[in-house]
Amino acid sequence: MNLRTILPVLAFWILNSIAAPAKLNVVATLPDFGAIAEAIGRDKINVTSIARGTEDPHFVDARPSFIKLLNKADVLLEGGAELEIGWLPPLVNNSRNSKILPGAPGHVVLSRHIQLLELPTGPIDRSMGDVHPAGNPHYWLDPENGKIIASDIAEAFARLDAPNAAFYRANLKDFNSQLEQKVAIWTKTMAPYKGTRIVTYHKSYEYFAQRFGLEIAGQLEPKPGLEPSPTHINSLIPMAKEQKVKLVVIEPNRPRKTPQYVAQAIGAKLIIAPGMVGGNEKIKTYFDLFDYDIGEILSGLKAE
Repeated sequence: MNLRTILPVLAFWILNSIAAPAKLNVVATLPDFGAIAEAIGRDKINVTSIARGTEDPHFVDARPSFIKLLNKADVLLEGGAELEIGWLPPLVNNSRNSKILPGAPGHVVLSRHIQLLELPTGPIDRSMGDVHPAGNPHYWLDPENGKIIASDIAEAFARLDAPNAAFYRANLKDFNSQLEQKVAIWTKTMAPYKGTRIVTYHKSYEYFAQRFGLEIAGQLEPKPGLEPSPTHINSLIPMAKEQKVKLVVIEPNRPRKTPQYVAQAIGAKLIIAPGMVGGNEKIKTYFDLFDYDIGEILSGLKAE
């Protein structure tokens, strides 16, 4: 190949390299935030989620590989409300990435515009267990909060990648339109079961229950973050029987033995309802999460 042949090829390659803008590197603490980010950013971003959908988001193993990942991030999507307080801050600090330090434009705290449930009204200490000191942080399990999350993500992308701002906002509009249609279907589907009492493992489903009219009678944990004790279970069972609890609902990462025992003792069904995208192989999007969990709850109620 002579010089006259090489030069046009080289010029074409250089021009295309210059013309192709770099994608935003986005790191989400949870796969739910990552899934919504993908819907907003599409081909303009690269998204990686730290926690897996089968993990407890309060207790994620802070692996060294996450530091390298955060070092290259343009955007960090954090749940906030102290959800990741036990593992995220050291990773961010050690990443040595000024773009995503607290207060930086690339550090997006998604709880900022959420009306959190269960805000403590008095003093908090460790005797109360792993209580949610800033309010219940499992807010993404209300799909209406998904709109707020998506809006904050779209505005962050538009701020950091101004040439594509209109693209992100258009995708936000599409996402919200789809979500509104799905919420209408989910609400109608759950309407006949309004007031159904359930028992959960952790205080994870409060937002879901409030949105779809379920009543949470209690938790298998005696206090948030503490494993079920015989004393607590022995007091929970008669209360659940009296209140005619229909379902015991747990996440995939919870042990099965005690929940199954309680379900059998009170004549209820045990339901595995993932709390995050990726909780099983069928849940790949934010919409899938609610489709699946509502389907499991309805199957359990019909079987019960």
